Amino acid sequence: MNWFFITLGYSGLAPKAPGTVGTLVSLPLGMLILIYFDAQTLFLATVLISIIAIKEINKYEEKSGIHDDKRIVIDELAGMWFALSVAPAISVGITEVTDLQNGFLVQSLLSFVLFRYFDITKPSIIGRLDREAKGGVGVMGDDIVAGFVAGILSSAIWQGWLQIQSLF
Repeated sequence: MNWFFITLGYSGLAPKAPGTVGTLVSLPLGMLILIYFDAQTLFLATVLISIIAIKEINKYEEKSGIHDDKRIVIDELAGMWFALSVAPAISVGITEVTDLQNGFLVQSLLSFVLFRYFDITKPSIIGRLDREAKGGVGVMGDDIVAGFVAGILSSAIWQGWLQIQSLF
């Protein structure tokens, strides 16, 4: 169970770019939660998963002696879901997902791109958390912050786009 959980259903075992694969698995799952439930449910599920993940990663690191094994991608799920709980953070029906006017799909995809950018480049506090925090908190912390930053920036970009459109 532990390995299945922290590798996000074994998606972290992908031979190339396991972090991106884990994020790609997380994106539609998070979008489905937003469609069928709401942003609060997604946020609370992510908090719960993050707490469990920190404990499971600590166990794994204690047994293996490997910190931040690249095959561990549950942190990508947490980051992606935190980004989605901030932006788009709107309730749409399944038939409204592709309606570009509501911003759901655009913000979801933008959140994905921004999250991957921040997760890979690790600017500012994201990189500091990655370098200095130990154990499960270190593995999860940088992705959680990257997710929040990606969600906020995605939302700000969408709102800016709406403001520009309203001028014309």
